[in-house]
Amino acid sequence: MTTLEKPLSQGKLVDWDRGLISRDVFVNRDLYEQELEQIFARVWLLIGHESQVQKPGDYFLSRMGEESVILTRDRAGKLHVFLNSCAHRGMKVCRYDEGNTAIFTCPYHGWGYGLDGSLVGVPGFKQFYHERLDKAEWGLTEVAQLTNYKGLIWATWDKDAPSFDEYMGGMLMYLDAVVDARDGSEGGSEVIGGTFKWRFPSNWKFGAENFLGDHYHGISHRSEVLVGTGPGGPGTERHGIGQGQVRTGLRGNVSFTRLGHGSGGGPPLLGGTHYFPDFPNNPDVADYFRQVSEKRQERLANKLYAPAATGNIFPNVSFHGWFPRGLAVWHPNGPMGTEAWRFPLVDKSAPDEVKEVLRHYYQQYGGPTGMTEQDDMENWNYATAASAGTMARRRPYNYEMGLGDGDPVVGLPDAVFTEGTSEQNPRWYYRRWAELMEAESWNDLYPKKRD
Repeated sequence: MTTLEKPLSQGKLVDWDRGLISRDVFVNRDLYEQELEQIFARVWLLIGHESQVQKPGDYFLSRMGEESVILTRDRAGKLHVFLNSCAHRGMKVCRYDEGNTAIFTCPYHGWGYGLDGSLVGVPGFKQFYHERLDKAEWGLTEVAQLTNYKGLIWATWDKDAPSFDEYMGGMLMYLDAVVDARDGSEGGSEVIGGTFKWRFPSNWKFGAENFLGDHYHGISHRSEVLVGTGPGGPGTERHGIGQGQVRTGLRGNVSFTRLGHGSGGGPPLLGGTHYFPDFPNNPDVADYFRQVSEKRQERLANKLYAPAATGNIFPNVSFHGWFPRGLAVWHPNGPMGTEAWRFPLVDKSAPDEVKEVLRHYYQQYGGPTGMTEQDDMENWNYATAASAGTMARRRPYNYEMGLGDGDPVVGLPDAVFTEGTSEQNPRWYYRRWAELMEAESWNDLYPKKRD
């Protein structure tokens, strides 16, 4: 046996100590079905943004795992997330991506549900059911927990899941660098240009892993720098770093070892690191960002703030903290399929001209028409297909880069930082994946404090 044919330790899919991961994790149907039960039915998942359901009766159709869910706002202004399935025979009660309604009516047998999920209309209630059907027991299935964090709506099916704050831990500081306004004020984001949605034949974890901090794949995007997809034009960074601007602070990977989250940025620092792109063809937009930058430096000068960077919140919510700013959700679509959703974000208070320029930039960068996403999809598609064969599955993936490196991050419990390029983040990510796949309950992962 050659050194290249290292076997995984007996019975292990994730050999964390040696940085080896079985290819079955990415292609095996039985493992995929187990993921839906053990992970997607239990963890906190991103549903959408409050700006997508601003008025009573507004709804946005989202997903949790493979299941369709409805995010809506009832007449009292309260947000709800319901399983998009009639309690009678399972038909979808909502078949449009977004809109406004007073009632969700099943097109199969006509059961009607109010904006609070209650069953309010049953054809033949007197004639066929003789008024014996207990309507209170047959409303839409609602998530067990829901939270609104600075406009982002998150939910979980599991009533025993840890609180959102506990689930996120110190990763919230990195999420803040995405959802807070560019001038450093809290919140204030909105989704612009709708939600980009597309499907491709790859396991959903490839996208998550890429955003965790894969600085190693720069060769994939070399062409974008040459053609100038960024706002600065040819020869400038595709993320929009301006001429003469320099990123400050340490660069590397931050892992939240107990939680599975990770960021490709450095440790928090006073003011956070941020840069704003040059817009040589649009002086007014460039001037706007110069003003925003001055306000940010003033507001955050003495505040510990995470640098704007990429990252992934376990299991499938990735983010881009600088340009293009936004979130990506990698919805599972079979063991070798992904439905990707991108939520482009801008400051709600930004001038319309700025929003329009950013909207065009986001479209040419990400999504199914963006050059960056096209590069990534080719990699992920071919990697998945080439890992499914009998011979291919005999060799594990290699995650040895930076094995054993990492130092604690001051002020962030359970956080480890590795400077430069390493595969630290995916190692911790897959370790968390393995723990959840085996755990019988959340208590196995978050032990209750003893008296």
